[in-house]
Amino acid sequence: MRVMKFGGGCLRSPSDFRRVSNILESFTDPIIVVVSAVYGVTNKLESAAQSALDSEEAISPIITDLRDQHFEIAASEIQDPEEYHNTSQQLDRIFDKIERLLYGLAYIGEIFEPIRILLLSQGERLSSVLLAGILRSYGNLSVSLESEQIGLVTDACYDNATANLSAIKMNLLECIPAYLEQGCIPVITGFFGCTETGRVTSFGRNGSDYSTSVIAHALGAKTIDIWKDVDGFMTADPRLVSHSVPIETLSYREAAELSYFGARVLHPRTVEPLIGTFTEVFVRNVHNPSSRGTLIQCDGHEHHDVIKSVTYNLDIAVLKIHGAGVGHKPGIIGDIGDHLSAERINIYSVITSQTCINLIIDAKDASRSKTSLQPLVGGVIEKLELRIDVALIAVVGEGLLSTKGLAAKVFSAVAAEGINVEMFSAGASEVAYYFIVKKNQMRSAIESVHRQFFAR
Repeated sequence: MRVMKFGGGCLRSPSDFRRVSNILESFTDPIIVVVSAVYGVTNKLESAAQSALDSEEAISPIITDLRDQHFEIAASEIQDPEEYHNTSQQLDRIFDKIERLLYGLAYIGEIFEPIRILLLSQGERLSSVLLAGILRSYGNLSVSLESEQIGLVTDACYDNATANLSAIKMNLLECIPAYLEQGCIPVITGFFGCTETGRVTSFGRNGSDYSTSVIAHALGAKTIDIWKDVDGFMTADPRLVSHSVPIETLSYREAAELSYFGARVLHPRTVEPLIGTFTEVFVRNVHNPSSRGTLIQCDGHEHHDVIKSVTYNLDIAVLKIHGAGVGHKPGIIGDIGDHLSAERINIYSVITSQTCINLIIDAKDASRSKTSLQPLVGGVIEKLELRIDVALIAVVGEGLLSTKGLAAKVFSAVAAEGINVEMFSAGASEVAYYFIVKKNQMRSAIESVHRQFFAR
């Protein structure tokens, strides 16, 4: 059994859906498909919510644009009149719901998180219906399944939900095998799940990758294929480093750290449900289906090329918490965490010294973070300083911390470019360490480190 996920970058045009069908037909294993929304649709729905607040008159053109985008694909690829009628009816029911949600927002005058998530989930519902209809029109058995329908149960964290793996396993084993026994291809909505009471929750942007791993775990699938419009993981972002090359193999830990620190190939939590299994994950290019892409597997192997990739994150900020005794004040980290948690602000990492605690946070949370901690200023905390002109660079590879001299090579390469490392952290993970530089020096730092380890 294989679970295949197709991202929005693979679902842009009629020819893309045809390509997906050809890929599915090239495999003999039973296949379960997980889909993201059609390319650009999630962004359109996100902006539609704001537009509905601004003006009721904006809603009708939004619906027309979304309908045209999906029906253009349906009209091109579904030739059978009966199948086209059936698929069109299913699509129209979803568009009716989108319209009602947008008018509801316009009347309320405020965006509530549960309503926002419900609205965003319509993109995956549309693409699931569309792909299943196209597969049937090509002569395959296929069914569109929504996450609530099959019991993809999560906690109640609306925009960063965690799957209830045991409940999902029980639910999916009750319904999915029957479809597979008939030779049917289930096309399941990615990105979202639901609470035990039926409220829709999401796994965050790119959360369909996580959905795929959750489903594979539940059904005991041995193989996952994550289809993207890129050649898997690379030794560096090819937009920055022209001579970067694809990575053949990563461990679960390496893939998780690369994703966490900024490589936008996979959702950071994709491998989480797979820990303790031997499921193989292939990250493959839909435009080059004969290529294996990057294989992600349970065990990592240390070898002479320890460093697998250099990645970065520009969307971070550093909140510096100054005070003469902050380094040894009992409970201060807990107090800081409580204040930020109350605002639902995540801390990427903490670097401490005797006189300063440095929090690495998401740039979008920078101002709120400083505001939320302001009440703590005046005791042991003397002042707060916010840095937004910074970038994080991470170096990832099995055996990184146990191999002598690697850190020296990294920092020698960076220093040779006249770049100052403002902060450095190692030890939290056995396969990664990271450092902070000024944002305008990030590209030079990436290039210098990549040249040091990957130039041939």
